[in-house]
Amino acid sequence: MFDELDTQSSSAREAALFANFPERLKTATDTCPGLAKHLSGVSLEAISDRVALQQVPVLRKNVLMQAQQDHPPFGGFVNEESLNGCRVFMSPGPVWEPQLVGADPWQSARALAAADIKPGQRLHNSLSYHLTPGGFILDEGAKALGCVVFPAGAGGTAVQVQAIRHLQAEVYVGTPDYLQILLDHAREEGDPITSITHALVSGGALFPAMRDKYQEQGIHVQQCYATADLGVIAYETHTDGVIHPGMVVSENLIVEILIPGTDTQVSPGDVGEIVVTRLDIGYPLLRFATGDLSKEILEPSPCGRTQMRLAGWMGRADQRAKVRGMFIDPHQLQTLGKQFPELARWRVVISRENDADVMQLQVVLNNGHDADNQQALPEKLEAALKAATQLKGTAVVKDSLPNDGIVIDDQRDYEAG
Repeated sequence: MFDELDTQSSSAREAALFANFPERLKTATDTCPGLAKHLSGVSLEAISDRVALQQVPVLRKNVLMQAQQDHPPFGGFVNEESLNGCRVFMSPGPVWEPQLVGADPWQSARALAAADIKPGQRLHNSLSYHLTPGGFILDEGAKALGCVVFPAGAGGTAVQVQAIRHLQAEVYVGTPDYLQILLDHAREEGDPITSITHALVSGGALFPAMRDKYQEQGIHVQQCYATADLGVIAYETHTDGVIHPGMVVSENLIVEILIPGTDTQVSPGDVGEIVVTRLDIGYPLLRFATGDLSKEILEPSPCGRTQMRLAGWMGRADQRAKVRGMFIDPHQLQTLGKQFPELARWRVVISRENDADVMQLQVVLNNGHDADNQQALPEKLEAALKAATQLKGTAVVKDSLPNDGIVIDDQRDYEAG
């Protein structure tokens, strides 16, 4: 266990989560005018438990983004006086997020410890340190745990392999599929990586077959569910190397499962949207809708931790999707119609090939389009897709597409190998 909080009683945890909640919330609204506006009409002094919390309106990302556009940079949802000495980030959307004050601000140390990562181990971090907080989320937790961190960042596979060999890193953190890319590259060079024994992955799905393949290579891999806004929301646990189903929710977070697009809680055990409350004095988020789907596992975890359990990431409540660690959003694709007036319909299809995410832009042309120019169109579309999403993909012209309103079609199977 990481500390005594892992095994505290549910009643003690609830008491700690809601201790002085109205007073803390009043302080938050006094310093965050955007939050105060969002909560206008809510009886703050009455919020002392989960039932009362339901009177708070759900904060959705599009509302936060609009507030940030109207009142940059944070829309009045951040106590900016608390940011001195901290970092700020810009995630796709764009959404601006601050780094919270203190050690391990995104609560990743507990998830690292649950994956048997220990103080003194050398950790190779291949999550991006550019613009978004991805790399820093695990970096700060690893430092708080006492690890030695190499901030590799994203890309540059050959250099990263060289760094792992030289440092003899024992731990990998990054996206699930990039670790295999590193291992394969080293093997092709005739000098396989043998030092890595543990990994904590995030930013994409860890498919069962992928985990099994790592296990066959002597690497114990666990995953955590994290967002740029909230940090680590939940993480996997194990007993004697056997991974337990689902993920344990991080401490100091209030997690609800709601019917997607509503303020209403699902029936216990039903799938719904993950909504999180974190009453931090610098960046308080109340009933923040992640857009991610999951369900609560009602049985206690065999590992002995007593916190709420989620079934893990089960897709998106909207059409946003995460591809190779980066979100793509329907609004990013809305410029295609202006750039290419010959398009009648289009969608991005996401699938898996050779244990990697692949993205294909499928388009249908208007009647009367000049067929002579059709051969050059896919290459132009691929360039436009990369410019819009910062991700590579292929493009193909099709005879037809369903008239179903789908712009991002995620066809990955999250239960199959």
